Amino acid sequence: MDKQELKNILPHRDNMLLLDEAECIDGIAHGKKKIVGDEWFLKGHFPGNPVVPGVILCEILGQSVCVCLDGAIPDDKLPYFTGLDDVKFRKPVVPGDLFETRCEIVKIREPFYFAKGEGYVNGKKCVSASFSFAVADKN
Repeated sequence: MDKQELKNILPHRDNMLLLDEAECIDGIAHGKKKIVGDEWFLKGHFPGNPVVPGVILCEILGQSVCVCLDGAIPDDKLPYFTGLDDVKFRKPVVPGDLFETRCEIVKIREPFYFAKGEGYVNGKKCVSASFSFAVADKN
């Protein structure tokens, strides 16, 4: 899925839609985000040494796994993060990197979904996390 197709699944728009493309293959979400260097979150993190903030990497993981729910989220509902656990940052992600995700839903107890994910640059793990989200009313 490209960005336009992702907008049919994810509520994120403008600067907060952080994936360039994603797909779900056999229950595993594969996402990609090219860090070009002009992203809003790099402007102050850190001047002269831009590094993608860890919270942004976690958000990319969360957006990535939602592609596995294509067609399962009603129009009047949204996915909301409810928790992050066992987050580990191993390598900085910097401008020029292609950040790739591998995420999967490991348990469902509606409206809660439990997932795990990893992010890589050039095959090297940069981040890993377990996380949860709920599919709940928009307001």
